[in-house]
Amino acid sequence: MADFEMPVKTRGVGVFLELRTRLQSGLLIIRKDVAGNPAGVVVTGGDSSLHIRTPTNEVTLILPPGVSYVEESNVPTTGGESCEQERHFRLQISVSHSQTEGSSDIVRTLRAQETYCFYCQSCTTRLLEDRLFKRVLPLPNGNWNAIVDDWCCHSDPFAKKMLPRAEDCLLGDTFFLLTRDGSCERTLLQEVSPADSQDNQDPKKPCSRMVLVSCMSCSSVLGEALTQETLRLYITQVLVESSVGDRQPESSFSRSLFLERTIAARLAEVSNSMSSFHFSVQTPSGKPFLLLWLLNTDSIVASVPEWSASSPTHHSPSLSAERALKLLFIACSHMGLQQQDIATSWEVNATGHPMVLPLKVCEELLQVIEDSNAALPGSMRHMRAYKVRHNHKCQKITITNC
Repeated sequence: MADFEMPVKTRGVGVFLELRTRLQSGLLIIRKDVAGNPAGVVVTGGDSSLHIRTPTNEVTLILPPGVSYVEESNVPTTGGESCEQERHFRLQISVSHSQTEGSSDIVRTLRAQETYCFYCQSCTTRLLEDRLFKRVLPLPNGNWNAIVDDWCCHSDPFAKKMLPRAEDCLLGDTFFLLTRDGSCERTLLQEVSPADSQDNQDPKKPCSRMVLVSCMSCSSVLGEALTQETLRLYITQVLVESSVGDRQPESSFSRSLFLERTIAARLAEVSNSMSSFHFSVQTPSGKPFLLLWLLNTDSIVASVPEWSASSPTHHSPSLSAERALKLLFIACSHMGLQQQDIATSWEVNATGHPMVLPLKVCEELLQVIEDSNAALPGSMRHMRAYKVRHNHKCQKITITNC
């Protein structure tokens, strides 16, 4: 059965490099018209750098500290179905120390007995002033309700909603549960969602409209009001900073970069803490939007788009390689027969760890993923029924479609 492919905007990729720090190996892909004969490709290393020379071009890739190329280790290998367009080379690297770095995971950084300010990510307006949380508690993971029948021999003892008390912050996988205070009246707006915005809920189910919470300054939707006193704010919509030192939120990041960093950090943290590698990105109504399969978190990637094959030899400026997550993904709105079978299997077996996000944010995330996938060499964009994406950890995501 042929793989189903979504129509995506593709871009030429002259050179693509993926290094795996745990395996201490790498894959170098060069477009065939740039590489020419494999013998004409010369790879050398320096101090945390990789120099690539072809008959027509040269480029230096700056590697993270502690990562170096093992000289004369690049070996031509088969390019599979893409051998007519690409040259593939395997190489080895040396990793002198652990390649871990501070996480920008907004959820993991919150602490009890510390004071925080919440800002709108879109316009950096201060939303909640100097919140001192006496308790910061995690909510049960997203699958708990599906398996509660295996725990209990009587009626569900957890049927009551888990809501925060005053001065509590309850942490979900993608949101905060907070109580309202006096500052909310000056910074937040509430309105009932339109009946046609419930992202196509099951018509057999009663229609329960959400009360949307938005920023009074820019009208950006931040989350929902669960009760008159309880707010659910999504980590993709707010910035959280410690009140100590009067630090101001970062406003230089583009929306897509912020979304990419935030989701990448969350996927890495949930995977590390729960050993969960399958994620179902869902809307608040519980409808699956994206299926993600996290392959690894130790990739280092770099790409040189549209490298010219014309002569004379051109030396490109040095580029930095970045740490990345590698994901497989399926968009539930663009599924062929193979993808439908996978989605059904995930749903029946409760395979994907739920990650709830507003519908608009799901659409933004899909666009980020598709852009990342389109920037990959052709041979790396699909894997069976999935698509592939590299997500630079806390910076960018690389994804391959399944």
